[in-house]
Amino acid sequence: MLYHKYHFFWEEFLRSLGQEVVVSPETNREIIGKGVNLAVDESCLSLKIYLGHVDYLKDKVDFIFIPRIVSLYKKENLCVKFMALNDIVRNTFDGLKTLEYTTHVPTFRYDYFGLFSVGWQLTHNPFLIIRAIERARKAQQNQQDKLLIEQENKLKDKKDDLRILIVAHPYTTYDAFLGAPIINFLKKQGVELVFADIVNEKEARKLSKNISTDLYWTYNKELVGALEKYRKEVDGIIFIMTFPCGPDSLVINLCQNKINDLPIVVITLDELQGEAGLKTRLESFVDILKIRKGKAIK
Repeated sequence: MLYHKYHFFWEEFLRSLGQEVVVSPETNREIIGKGVNLAVDESCLSLKIYLGHVDYLKDKVDFIFIPRIVSLYKKENLCVKFMALNDIVRNTFDGLKTLEYTTHVPTFRYDYFGLFSVGWQLTHNPFLIIRAIERARKAQQNQQDKLLIEQENKLKDKKDDLRILIVAHPYTTYDAFLGAPIINFLKKQGVELVFADIVNEKEARKLSKNISTDLYWTYNKELVGALEKYRKEVDGIIFIMTFPCGPDSLVINLCQNKINDLPIVVITLDELQGEAGLKTRLESFVDILKIRKGKAIK
């Protein structure tokens, strides 16, 4: 789920405590099949994939690390799947040992205290735990700064390449089965990509108010703010979501109603997604953008 967003943080934290970190492989058909069989039908594809990854790891590790992130700001929440993730896993897999902590800002359950409680289960050295948290924060911030600088430098280059903004959660954009085929296909079409998840979060949260003043899903708010920040720099927008995500459906519909100066396409992925049809849609969208930009179609 949030591995692609926070893995530098979590991996550095655990390794600094002397733990071996085992990561499941990239998403594949076998993992998806396992997840689909384990999840209830109404679950979104992202949750089904997550359960498939847990199934892969359950007999290979001592603990499954499952943070519960409920809210990061007052009067905001994350999608309910993040709130209930550890409960879902524990009720799906009998006897599974987990390492968990909860972040819920309105109840003063900050991530620092949660991480310290996780560290205390692994070592009773408080100084080692504090150092691990600080090293993890530094590793995460360094990576975020690096990606943001690279993207902003790319945008400063006023070359005439076709640019498309990808608006999707990291667990969709960077997943080998979900977003990677889309990203790779667009790059082969000669498109320069801008990613909405790579953004200064404070700036994005402020800019999101231009589109909606009362969004309360934190990660959707950040994506909407990034869309507002980058929309003047791109020729088109691609929304990618997994079926049947409620928050994404509502927010994408909101953005479609608010934005009328750029072509938009919405890609909804499920476990039955066919690659041929997807490529046809993407190719057609790129052709439309090239026509609007005045480029000949190759």
